[in-house]
Amino acid sequence: MTELVDAVRSARRVVAVGAGTKPRLAQVPAEFRRISTAKLSGIVDYEPSEFTFTALAGTPLREIAAEVAQRGQYLPFDPVLTDAGATLGGTVAAGLSGPGRFRFGGLRDFILGVRFVDGSGRLLRLGGRVVKNAAGFDVPKFFVGAAGRFGVMAELTFKVFPRPAGLRTLRLDAQDGAAQVRMLQEAANTRWEIDALEAALEESAIWIRLGGAPVALDALTAEIAARWPARTLGEAEAATFWSELAGFRWAHADGTLAKVAMAPAQVGAFRAAVRAVPGARGWVSNGGNTGYVSLPAGAALPALTWPAVTLRGTGPLWSGPTRRFDVMRAVKAALDPENRFPNLDD
Repeated sequence: MTELVDAVRSARRVVAVGAGTKPRLAQVPAEFRRISTAKLSGIVDYEPSEFTFTALAGTPLREIAAEVAQRGQYLPFDPVLTDAGATLGGTVAAGLSGPGRFRFGGLRDFILGVRFVDGSGRLLRLGGRVVKNAAGFDVPKFFVGAAGRFGVMAELTFKVFPRPAGLRTLRLDAQDGAAQVRMLQEAANTRWEIDALEAALEESAIWIRLGGAPVALDALTAEIAARWPARTLGEAEAATFWSELAGFRWAHADGTLAKVAMAPAQVGAFRAAVRAVPGARGWVSNGGNTGYVSLPAGAALPALTWPAVTLRGTGPLWSGPTRRFDVMRAVKAALDPENRFPNLDD
């Protein structure tokens, strides 16, 4: 921790860098010093009975997932890019949640505490290490999706959930894009308590993941199949599908990838916007609450009517309509009075 504090204090302007799985977040002018958290790694504390863990910011997500899995627990928001080496701090900075966000909530719903170095070089701790101690003004949530604007994270505390007894993945084919959007919206509003609800824009299909006891999964599968034609994926096929989805394998490997915040009612408009760009690919996640657009290398991100953040490739970090609330600027001024970190709008 001392080295991290010294590194922040030694530079006029700094930005933290994790494993580089979302490189656009760390693209800053030459005046910034890039501080790597790669060696700030390891699980500091894990309390299975409390369903919480504390880990250093540079800890790879795959190490955390493997550790909690030994106790039958997991991170229900399904962190992405785990196999690519994504770190806990980098995931928080990007504000990325995976398919599990649909049922259980996003990353910001699971963060309990953060220890970080602020713009004045102070090592601070906000929040708690257990759920019952996480009281007061919930500042840790300001770090989610902030891309290092409020401080350099050193240590983070999260809560976890018990892993479901069983999982089942269904693929539902639609006649066309319009039918796909209708199915997505209808499935999101059923009583089925779906774990994950995803759709690809390159094919007219949606994927549903269910979690629970096997007997309950059988009943739900039968009910869904009675409403729409459905195919149940085998265990290995399902595991591959969710792994490739978490790694954005559907996207252009060397192009631009951006996350879009939207509402389920806007899925049709998002689909049309993506289809209008030559070579663009799109994905709809979390039942229509999140969209992703991928462009070939060299292609520019089109003007969007939704707030978006670019994860890799070229173009502005933030695009579309953005809102900076007064409370955000107040927290920024309090934690970074010397303007050591990137500005909220940069």
